[in-house]
Amino acid sequence: MTRVMATGVFDILHMGHIHYLNESKKLGDELLVVVARDTTAQRNGKAPLFDEESRLAIVSQIKSVDRAILGHEGDIFRTVSENEPDIITLGYDQHFDAARIEEKCRELGLNTKVIRITKFDGKRFQSSSEVRQKLYELIEGQI
Repeated sequence: MTRVMATGVFDILHMGHIHYLNESKKLGDELLVVVARDTTAQRNGKAPLFDEESRLAIVSQIKSVDRAILGHEGDIFRTVSENEPDIITLGYDQHFDAARIEEKCRELGLNTKVIRITKFDGKRFQSSSEVRQKLYELIEGQI
């Protein structure tokens, strides 16, 4: 059985998220999605609209997701070590060094591959930031 791990904040779900998760699922038998904690998202410059429990509940309902969990605070590799994925997928816009992740996994005794998923080819709303920007524009137009 091949376990694939995908990670993210998953605050404002859009087709880019669905593409990321569906493409991740195609790489294995089980898709485990790690939803970032509120504190982790905030530390990385994100201000989620939905709290971590709500985001976890929403992601858990996505058809391609076999299991969703909250990540550990502070140490992302603790979650990796506990779940032993065969593959970790990264979204096209996630700023992680794939080689560094693979190196750290080897240090943990894991033979984990890291694969970056392509960008969704839809015309609009490739990211949560784009959705937020459009919402701000709509709100400002009403004021």
